[in-house]
Amino acid sequence: MPTPTSTPPGRNEPCHCGSGRKYKHCCLGKDEAEAAKARAAAREATDAEAVNEPAGDAAPAAARPPKHQTHQPWKAGTSRGFAPRTRSPRKVGGG
Repeated sequence: MPTPTSTPPGRNEPCHCGSGRKYKHCCLGKDEAEAAKARAAAREATDAEAVNEPAGDAAPAAARPPKHQTHQPWKAGTSRGFAPRTRSPRKVGGG
């Protein structure tokens, strides 16, 4: 039985579980899933602590002013209703 290490092996090194396969093909996905669960649990714990803190010390978030509205229809943010120009082929004929 291999001894567990504190750092995972490199992606192309043999897996730490002793299967003989590369780490990226064997245990990388499982280890990343465990790390993601640990990060989510830590994030939930810090969020819960933030909710329990008194709000008297925290300054309220400053509201942003609305964006400046331009009256330039050619600079519209979306291309809805835009009809592209039809182009003629660059070369005509079978020559």
